[in-house]
Amino acid sequence: MPTLLIGDFILVEKFAYGIKDPIYQKTLIETGHPKRGDIVVFKYPEDPRLDYIKRAVGLPGDKVTYDPVAKQVTIQPGCSSGQACGNALPVTYTNVEPSDFVQTFSRSNGGEASSGFWQLPKGETKADGIRLTERQETLGDVTHRILMVPIAQDQVGMYYHQSGLPLATWIVPPGQYFMMGDNRDNSADSRYWGFVPEANLVGKATAIWMSFEKQEGEWPTGVRLSRIGGIH
Repeated sequence: MPTLLIGDFILVEKFAYGIKDPIYQKTLIETGHPKRGDIVVFKYPEDPRLDYIKRAVGLPGDKVTYDPVAKQVTIQPGCSSGQACGNALPVTYTNVEPSDFVQTFSRSNGGEASSGFWQLPKGETKADGIRLTERQETLGDVTHRILMVPIAQDQVGMYYHQSGLPLATWIVPPGQYFMMGDNRDNSADSRYWGFVPEANLVGKATAIWMSFEKQEGEWPTGVRLSRIGGIH
């Protein structure tokens, strides 16, 4: 089951990463910092009017490498430009399996592309739909499921290119974080636009308090009581 779906309403602990001045967003009281694997709400660096929610994968000083073919991440802590990194952290994966979700792809008469996301039993299909795959990813002591589109290939050429490093490799600067979505092939995240400054952090997502069955841009059709509860 994906960590978050369209229609989920989440509870956010806003003081998890500090008490901030509401105008200048300067931290007034330190209360903690994101841990690897936290689900974090933050202001999108390229447009702070927008709130994003992603998983903290890279912490300050981490070297993050993403394999766009295997769709796996490697993390080496304690790095800085020109210095040797520490040993890679144990990031483990289970085998890839079919998920309970189908993604549909279509175009309107005007040529506008659209996509839907449906929960269907594994024996069922949907027109123009592709059954997504899933597996468990363990970052340190945090285990969660990630979704993948079997036919999707990352647009590596659109990755954020950090000076002095090869594509798909990043060293997280001090006071910043590398965020990734659990829906790996449908996520605009740090792979594409870079790092999240500490000043942009809003809080830590801790629970789903309500969940409606719905597609993006459509009215809800039901309530998903099974999704209400803590998230990790």
